[in-house]
Amino acid sequence: MGEQAKNNSSTVIQLENASVCYRIPQERIGTFKEYTIRWIQGKVRHHLFWALQDINMAVQKGEMLGVIGQNGAGKSTLLKLIARVLRPNTGRVWVKGLVVPLLELGAGFHPELTGRENIFLNGAMLGFSRREMAEKCPRIIEFSELEEFIDAPLRTYSTGMAARLGFALATDAQPDILIIDEILSVGDEAFQKKCIDRITTYRDRGATILLVAHDMNRVMQTCQRAIWLNHGRIAACGDVNQVINAYRKGQGHI
Repeated sequence: MGEQAKNNSSTVIQLENASVCYRIPQERIGTFKEYTIRWIQGKVRHHLFWALQDINMAVQKGEMLGVIGQNGAGKSTLLKLIARVLRPNTGRVWVKGLVVPLLELGAGFHPELTGRENIFLNGAMLGFSRREMAEKCPRIIEFSELEEFIDAPLRTYSTGMAARLGFALATDAQPDILIIDEILSVGDEAFQKKCIDRITTYRDRGATILLVAHDMNRVMQTCQRAIWLNHGRIAACGDVNQVINAYRKGQGHI
């Protein structure tokens, strides 16, 4: 199936029997020092937690796919696999193109640097030259609507302001695949619409979008297909309305 995907020019994401397993201590250990001592003494016991099990899925170029499920269902783990943040314990993951993951906006920002300095710092971390970032910076600032605060230290920003700057920075990269994990609640309603419009523009240009959201109406409005994850397995996959209806029935919602 993997070779078929690679020979199909429209497929940009393919997972084959992909599973992720975490080793979790059986008892709570208060400090890293205590954990290290117990580990050296051989007293740390773990149990295995399968965050994802036998995931098989394919996503096509230009598709906008919703990923739904309760907390702990494996949604964020799935996105991290596709973003290459994690590797599967078993199975294979094949991804084609530039991936920009919006998993935690502003996670790489330094609180003592200004907003402008953080733009250049994060741009360098993404592999852009200073000249490229000098060209991008005005666009990023304008989209974030933080012109009055851009030269203030990031520690003076609210959580929403930092998230807006993070979204503006990340989405300026013109990705082939955009991964969005519950970050469309940044700012006021007007700014949220601005974010949706930018994402839709990328989709119309042929970018592939993966969207995790608990707002089922938003998923139905923006996605053609959806995947319902339940306890690390795919419970349903297909037409967005059918999958959401199955999810609502399965969770006891009318």
